[in-house]
This record gives sequence, structure tokens and C-alpha cells, in this order.
Amino acid sequence: MKPTQAIKLYRHPLSGHCHRVELLLSILELPYETVDLDMANGAHKAADFIALNPLGQVPVIDDGGVIVADSNAILIYLATKYDDGTWYPRDPEGAAEVQRWLSVAAGQIAFGPAAARLVTVFGAPLNAEELIARASGILGLIDGVLASRPYLAGKKPSIADISGYSYIAHAPEGNVSLEAYENLRAWLDRVEKLPGFVAMQATKAGLVA
Repeated sequence: MKPTQAIKLYRHPLSGHCHRVELLLSILELPYETVDLDMANGAHKAADFIALNPLGQVPVIDDGGVIVADSNAILIYLATKYDDGTWYPRDPEGAAEVQRWLSVAAGQIAFGPAAARLVTVFGAPLNAEELIARASGILGLIDGVLASRPYLAGKKPSIADISGYSYIAHAPEGNVSLEAYENLRAWLDRVEKLPGFVAMQATKAGLVA
């Protein structure tokens, strides 16, 4: 089943949270259109957007009048509605394993490599040294997990990989090196070779400046 009209994705092009949604939309070959918000001038706080998401955050999708906010919630929605269980397993054990990695994306990845990138790309007043150390911790852990499996949740790609990819791939923009993590870099390459992969807009910041 495909939507009868294009799914509208409200986003910021430099947001990894938004990119993970666009990545799944593309992989599932769902018709979509992007609406870029001028967040520097407060478009995400305007009344019309607050009506979609009272938290004033991107991403948000409008799927034929069904409004869904929060990137991981959107991934679950899309994979549940438009996929056959490939990207979000229907069995309890598989679903739980994927959910565990969605929590890592919302927790350790968000407050590690993603936050470190906020400092260099957006000028966030955060402790860069602490964030880089935190990022190194979670990336080392993930590298260890990927020593025994090709994807985060097992032998096949899932929305766990979609959720984790964007901010890990762009971690060097936040001065977080990926050089020490051979298994993790191989995993990034596998994700980038998936049919339908679309890249996230890069910035000349941090280690790639």
C-alpha cells in the first residue's frame, strides 16, 4: 500500500532527526515532499507549525491529514503502515531489539555525537570536550556490537540503523573522529549502499572543515 498523495515532511536540511525520516521515506519508495523551515527566524515557533507540533520541533509529517511528530515515532509509523515487517519486525523479540536501539539514538547518540555537532554547526553553548568524550564512549560500544553482527539489531537492516545512521555518519562535523571504529565505518558503508539511500547535507565544520 502506498499513500494516495505525497507525504509532507517538515524539516531542517541540517537536522539528522529529519534526515532519518527522509531516508526511510526514500528507502520505502514513498512519495514525499519536503518543507524546509526557516528555524533561524523562528518558523518552528509560528502558530501554524505549533498547531502541528506543540513542542515546536522538527521533523513532522503530514500523511494525508495524519500528523506525526518525533523522528523515531515517525519511523515506527511509516514502517508499521507501509512496510511488511522488514524494517520494523512484528515479532516481540525483534521489535524489542529495534526499540532498544531507537532509545540509544534518542539518548546516548543524541547527547553524544549529535550534541557535539550542535556546537560546531549551530554554535550551541555546550561543553564540547565532555560531549566528544561521551560520543567516543557510545561509538566504541556500537563498534563492539557490530563486530559480531552486520546491523544494529541483527543480520538485517531495520529502522534501528536508519535512526542511528545520520548523526554517527556526521559525527566528524562535531570533532568526533570515526577513525578508530573499523566495524562502525563498515556499517556506515553498508547503510549507504542500501537501495534508496539519500545522503544528508554535509557541512564544513569540525574535522571536515
